[in-house]
Amino acid sequence: MRRALGVLTEMAPAALELGDQFRAAGHELSLVGGPVRDAFLGRTSNDLDFATSASPAQTQSILARWGDANWDIGREFGTIGARRGDVVVEVTTYRTDKYDPASRKPLVEFGDSLDGDLSRRDFTVNAMAVRVPDLTFVDPFDGLSDLAAGVLRTPIAPERSFDDDPLRMMRAARFAAQLSFHVEQGTLAALVAMAERIEIVSAERVQAEITKLLLSDNPRAGLEVLVDTGLAAQVLPELPALQLEIDEHHRHKDVYQHSLTVLEQAIAQETGPDGAVPAPDLVLRLASLLHDIGKPATRRFEPGGGVSFHHHEVVGAKLTAKRLKALKFEKQVVKDVSRLVELHLRFHGYGDGAWTDSAVRRYVTDAGPLLERLHRLTRADSTTRNKRKAQRLSDAYTDLEDRISVLREQEEIDAIRPDLDGTQIMAILGISPSRDVGEAYKHLLSLRMERGPLGEAVATEELKKWWAARG
Repeated sequence: MRRALGVLTEMAPAALELGDQFRAAGHELSLVGGPVRDAFLGRTSNDLDFATSASPAQTQSILARWGDANWDIGREFGTIGARRGDVVVEVTTYRTDKYDPASRKPLVEFGDSLDGDLSRRDFTVNAMAVRVPDLTFVDPFDGLSDLAAGVLRTPIAPERSFDDDPLRMMRAARFAAQLSFHVEQGTLAALVAMAERIEIVSAERVQAEITKLLLSDNPRAGLEVLVDTGLAAQVLPELPALQLEIDEHHRHKDVYQHSLTVLEQAIAQETGPDGAVPAPDLVLRLASLLHDIGKPATRRFEPGGGVSFHHHEVVGAKLTAKRLKALKFEKQVVKDVSRLVELHLRFHGYGDGAWTDSAVRRYVTDAGPLLERLHRLTRADSTTRNKRKAQRLSDAYTDLEDRISVLREQEEIDAIRPDLDGTQIMAILGISPSRDVGEAYKHLLSLRMERGPLGEAVATEELKKWWAARG
């Protein structure tokens, strides 16, 4: 409590003044939700959420006097926002909400009390409030005890809570990841029983929760909640499908556990803000989690007890794109993640035989701007317990990175282009823009890959030979 009061006192001056203005107008105002929870955890925030007895119109009038700017984009849900300097506030009228069984959109009804408003929060640790300006702590559902114990529990019966807003089930997994808390048994049982109810929630809202989960410090904990409760079977079915039955000879790994480990190992390789892959990186984390989702569809039991997954990277890339599109991820995210899944096996075989410079150039060119992520995904994909094998793979990849560095010094390997551009090709061959120009360009690019920089004179001769051979 002392720690929380210290945090609240530091961030409270602007909030206290806002509380004075609401009180002067005859309304209640309380800091609620995440900022209160985080204050008890010793964390500060410049984004403050408030609940009030005032109507949206009354709130907007007060915020217009208090802030430098205000907005009403959330007015339909009772929320008005404002900014004053670096402090951003959102003030929401006391409310209750629930889903119509036939609709994906929540129905919003305004309430008349702070306790009633807190009862509609997802978990008790988010159902605490501090009245302003007097900083009175309000905790009708004993959220402080749950916070101390690291427990996620709903303020009301979990069945009713999840029925009112099924997205709260996804938040259970997200907060398990963000806070490293465990879900209380009764709440967990309701998650299992009601998992199919998540189908009523829009893909955009589900995707937002998955994204927040993956960008947390401990995504494995949240993913395990999704899978163990059956929620993943509804929103990301490719993940539990990785729980392949291990054959009697134990000839292959538990692909699900392997994927979670790869995710953790990839996260460990993310960099600081000035590095090549600043943490947290959504594309790398998605690719790490999904890189093997093509295995169930390609698994074959070979004579002698072996197991194969031929071309699972190609199948996996298609499945990845399909799932991420269904979840409404941005086009570039879909493109980048599926490309990494497709490329994640490209390195294997490097240690068995020396690659030519041409093969190294193609590796870099095919990866393009994803090269640094591919480096990390490939290294993270080694989860063998055989220390000698693990070291051999690591050394081989270090050798590949060294060769890429050498070629970078010798030539612009990150932006390989033919020695002649399209305009030069047309001038040399005396042709107009056409498919022939594109095919000539590809031919010169292939030569550039195989032989390195040719120079304009040699490239011109090679172009003329190719053109003559075409007749």
